[in-house]
Amino acid sequence: MDDAYVYILRCSDNSLYTGWTNDIKNRLDKHNKGKGAKYTRARRPCKLVFYKKVNNKNKAMQIEYRIKRLNKKYKENIVDNFDRKKLELID
Repeated sequence: MDDAYVYILRCSDNSLYTGWTNDIKNRLDKHNKGKGAKYTRARRPCKLVFYKKVNNKNKAMQIEYRIKRLNKKYKENIVDNFDRKKLELID
Protein backbone atom coordinates (compact mmCIF):
# COMPACT_ATOMS: atom_id res chain seq x y z
CA MET A 1 0.00 0.00 0.00
CA ASP A 2 1.15 3.53 -0.71
CA ASP A 3 1.56 5.90 2.20
CA ALA A 4 -0.54 9.04 2.21
CA TYR A 5 -0.72 12.09 4.43
CA VAL A 6 -3.49 14.24 5.84
CA TYR A 7 -2.23 17.75 6.51
CA ILE A 8 -3.31 21.12 7.84
CA LEU A 9 -1.84 24.38 6.58
CA ARG A 10 -2.02 27.76 8.28
CA CYS A 11 -2.64 30.37 5.61
CA SER A 12 -1.49 33.99 5.65
CA ASP A 13 -4.93 35.14 6.88
CA ASN A 14 -4.62 32.70 9.83
CA SER A 15 -7.23 30.36 8.36
CA LEU A 16 -6.63 26.61 8.30
CA TYR A 17 -6.71 24.47 5.17
CA THR A 18 -6.96 20.67 5.31
CA GLY A 19 -5.96 18.32 2.52
CA TRP A 20 -4.38 14.98 1.71
CA THR A 21 -1.45 13.97 -0.50
CA ASN A 22 1.04 11.21 -1.30
CA ASP A 23 3.98 13.66 -1.30
CA ILE A 24 3.74 16.25 1.44
CA LYS A 25 6.82 18.32 0.48
CA ASN A 26 5.74 18.60 -3.14
CA ARG A 27 2.15 19.45 -2.19
CA LEU A 28 3.22 22.24 0.18
CA ASP A 29 5.46 23.63 -2.55
CA LYS A 30 2.52 23.62 -5.00
CA HIS A 31 0.29 25.42 -2.51
CA ASN A 32 2.92 28.12 -2.01
CA LYS A 33 3.51 28.54 -5.75
CA GLY A 34 -0.21 29.07 -6.38
CA LYS A 35 -0.66 25.71 -8.10
CA GLY A 36 -2.47 24.03 -5.23
CA ALA A 37 -6.06 24.37 -4.14
CA LYS A 38 -8.00 27.45 -5.19
CA TYR A 39 -8.54 28.29 -1.51
CA THR A 40 -4.82 28.62 -0.77
CA ARG A 41 -3.91 30.60 -3.91
CA ALA A 42 -5.15 33.87 -2.43
CA ARG A 43 -3.88 33.07 1.06
CA ARG A 44 -0.17 32.48 0.50
CA PRO A 45 2.21 31.78 2.01
CA CYS A 46 0.95 28.66 3.74
CA LYS A 47 2.77 26.91 6.54
CA LEU A 48 2.49 23.23 7.41
CA VAL A 49 1.23 22.97 11.01
CA PHE A 50 0.00 19.36 11.19
CA TYR A 51 0.29 16.10 9.32
CA LYS A 52 -0.57 12.47 9.88
CA LYS A 53 0.87 9.61 7.87
CA VAL A 54 -1.56 6.80 7.01
CA ASN A 55 -1.17 3.64 4.95
CA ASN A 56 -3.44 4.49 1.99
CA LYS A 57 -5.23 7.32 0.24
CA ASN A 58 -8.73 6.14 1.18
CA LYS A 59 -7.89 6.43 4.87
CA ALA A 60 -6.32 9.85 4.26
CA MET A 61 -9.45 11.01 2.44
CA GLN A 62 -11.68 9.79 5.29
CA ILE A 63 -9.64 11.65 7.89
CA GLU A 64 -9.52 14.78 5.70
CA TYR A 65 -13.31 14.70 5.40
CA ARG A 66 -13.74 14.40 9.17
CA ILE A 67 -11.32 17.24 9.91
CA LYS A 68 -12.94 19.53 7.32
CA ARG A 69 -16.28 19.09 9.10
CA LEU A 70 -14.85 20.35 12.41
CA ASN A 71 -15.11 23.98 13.43
CA LYS A 72 -11.95 26.07 13.74
CA LYS A 73 -11.75 25.63 17.51
CA TYR A 74 -11.37 21.86 17.15
CA LYS A 75 -8.92 22.20 14.26
CA GLU A 76 -6.81 24.58 16.37
CA ASN A 77 -6.85 21.97 19.13
CA ILE A 78 -5.48 19.36 16.69
CA VAL A 79 -2.73 21.78 15.64
CA ASP A 80 -1.91 22.79 19.24
CA ASN A 81 -1.51 19.16 20.31
CA PHE A 82 0.69 18.18 17.36
CA ASP A 83 4.33 17.40 18.14
CA ARG A 84 6.19 20.25 16.38
CA LYS A 85 9.36 18.15 16.24
CA LYS A 86 7.69 16.03 13.55
CA LEU A 87 7.67 19.07 11.26
CA GLU A 88 11.47 18.97 11.24
CA LEU A 89 11.25 15.63 9.42
CA ILE A 90 9.47 17.32 6.52
CA ASP A 91 11.87 20.28 6.12
